[in-house]
Amino acid sequence: MRISDANWSIVEEYLKGDDRCVLPIGSTEQHGYLSLSVDAILSERVSVEAAEPLGVPVFPVLPYGITPYYLSFPGTMSVRASTYMALIRDLLESLYKTGFRRVLIVNGHGGNSPAMAVTMEWMSDHPGTRARFHNWYNAPKTWKKVLEIDPIATHASWLENFPWTRLPGVEMPTQRKPMVDMSKIKDRGPDGVRQVIGDGNYGGYYQRDDKEMQAIWDVAVEETRALMTGSVWE
Repeated sequence: MRISDANWSIVEEYLKGDDRCVLPIGSTEQHGYLSLSVDAILSERVSVEAAEPLGVPVFPVLPYGITPYYLSFPGTMSVRASTYMALIRDLLESLYKTGFRRVLIVNGHGGNSPAMAVTMEWMSDHPGTRARFHNWYNAPKTWKKVLEIDPIATHASWLENFPWTRLPGVEMPTQRKPMVDMSKIKDRGPDGVRQVIGDGNYGGYYQRDDKEMQAIWDVAVEETRALMTGSVWE
């Protein structure tokens, strides 16, 4: 269930028999021709679809992340790493104080990875808790499926182009974009990054068949759901 579809007493009743929850996190950043909210849309949607048959509550997605390298693309919002890590810690503390003990953080943005250390610290400070940091998009089974379809899968390419991340009236280029020189991105600020990557796609096709995308999505949902069940938490 979505937490936004519940009130506090419904959650209190749930906690009498279960202590699991899901916290999706994403970002608001450039994704080429796709929505600026791609990472937030996908992490929340995969969380909700995965949790639905289990009845595990899913909190609203955290829509901002660590993405300073895209700040020359209008609409991008970035949070300092120290601020973000403190925020994740505060959210985990809130979950703990209200009765949750097993938390699956479903991440949709690579830049948020520093927050993974926070989950380890939190568990160390709260014996008996479990917190798992799950990058849904490159988890083993999901990434294997991606590579079966097309090994050139990068930021803002077809990999993130689902019916629910597209924008009405925005046409996609049909060519396969050559890969950008990633070595030129690692030591440049936002203006330099924009100069190197151009429209935002790092390389590859901009869109693939929706049947292929659904096949990837089905694997991602199942893989995420498996992390909420039984022996994973033992």
